[in-house]
Amino acid sequence: MSSSTLLSTKTLSLPQKELLLNSGLGFVDYDAIKIELLEDFDFRQTEDISNVIFTSKNAVKAVLKSEISISNCFCVGNSTKTLLEENGQKVLEIAQNASELAQIIVKKYKNTSFSFFCGNLRRYELPEILKTHNVALKEYIVYKTHQNIKKFGRFFEGVLFFSPSGVQSYMTENSLEKSMAFCIGTTTASELEKYTNNIIIANKPTVENVIVQAVKYFNQK
Repeated sequence: MSSSTLLSTKTLSLPQKELLLNSGLGFVDYDAIKIELLEDFDFRQTEDISNVIFTSKNAVKAVLKSEISISNCFCVGNSTKTLLEENGQKVLEIAQNASELAQIIVKKYKNTSFSFFCGNLRRYELPEILKTHNVALKEYIVYKTHQNIKKFGRFFEGVLFFSPSGVQSYMTENSLEKSMAFCIGTTTASELEKYTNNIIIANKPTVENVIVQAVKYFNQK
């Protein structure tokens, strides 16, 4: 069994922690970012929101609290899709990242108008692709991301990352040095590439798959 210790930049659930404990890996977890769901975002119920884009579960949570009525959802990630469907929402399209979703929309829904519920640090790829192809899009900021900066005075063999903002928060007071970075998707990997070449991307954009990649890597060493 490996004696390596990992750091997760997201607090893990009990089943997720058990994946690591059962592998013999040590770990530390914390939240590199804090999410603030906005109670009163700039939205009028009379506006057309037949077709809504979600690229994160945080946006879904904020909108569900507001009890806005939505016809069709277009989303990124299986966990976002699951949360929407568990709350009675109809998901028309799903993609593994925002760029892929934008391409689907351009190809199949070019003449449709969309609302994009997102965070204050949302990525630019999706809006820019839709704008380039003249797809009507209105954005609503429904949550804010705040960095939870923490300095670790020790070395971790592996660090798990789940968002670009999580990378930025961690790197504010820490370095990756010889650590292996495991990340949830390509957008997070793009941010990591500013700091390291030691990157492994999950096969699926889930927390569990990030953990599985880390377990596989260290138990093969």
